Amino acid sequence: MSEKGFDAAAEIENITAWIREWFETNGPKASAVIGLSGGKDSTIVAGLLVRALGKDRVVGVLMPNRVQADIDDAKNVALALGIKSYIVDIGSSVNGLEAVLSVSMGQELSEDTLINIPPRIRMTTLYAIAQSLPNGGRVANTCNRSEDYVGYSTKYGDAAGDFSPCSAYTVTEMLMIGDALGLPAELVHKTPSDGLSGRSDEDKLGFTYEQLDRYILTGETDPEVKDKIDRLHKANLHKLMPMPAYDRF
Repeated sequence: MSEKGFDAAAEIENITAWIREWFETNGPKASAVIGLSGGKDSTIVAGLLVRALGKDRVVGVLMPNRVQADIDDAKNVALALGIKSYIVDIGSSVNGLEAVLSVSMGQELSEDTLINIPPRIRMTTLYAIAQSLPNGGRVANTCNRSEDYVGYSTKYGDAAGDFSPCSAYTVTEMLMIGDALGLPAELVHKTPSDGLSGRSDEDKLGFTYEQLDRYILTGETDPEVKDKIDRLHKANLHKLMPMPAYDRF
């Protein structure tokens, strides 16, 4: 499907119907648990969950790492949608794990390790809350097609979850869905960043989401960008595949 002929309203109906059907099979009374960062993806997925299940069955979790400059955006998502939310400061857990790892290994941790520890602790937090709810919870994955394609996620961190309602949609399509849902424009069109490295997603990737989406949908882009996208896609395919398992039979 191309973005030119993309019908956001129809896709919203398709996604919400799929969410309802999935929960009927996998947790008829369970709540959807979602980490709220204040960014576009978690905002849009939360909006879809409320539309599918009702606000009383959606629980938002805000997980600052000590200080989160844009935490008010995440609070505003929960307020706008009318959902229950919890704030869990993961700072002491992050610092504690980093400290014991450094001591145990006798060396400083790599930059990638420091970037990926917080999202993995956040996923642990989401599952802890989900398993402690009265009727249980199911954790929503908030990844989109564009980020998945180039592996812009943390394995067993934000790439994890029990169900993934938006992994078939590019960033451009996600923005159209967010607008069609009537979500606050300042959240839907907020400059995307991982909230960890201090840089925007596009700065880290080395190309824009518009360029990435065009390449995914049409195969067209300039050679330099194509090489970057192809390299990232190949290097990160393991994040999209089921865990390989030796078959003894």
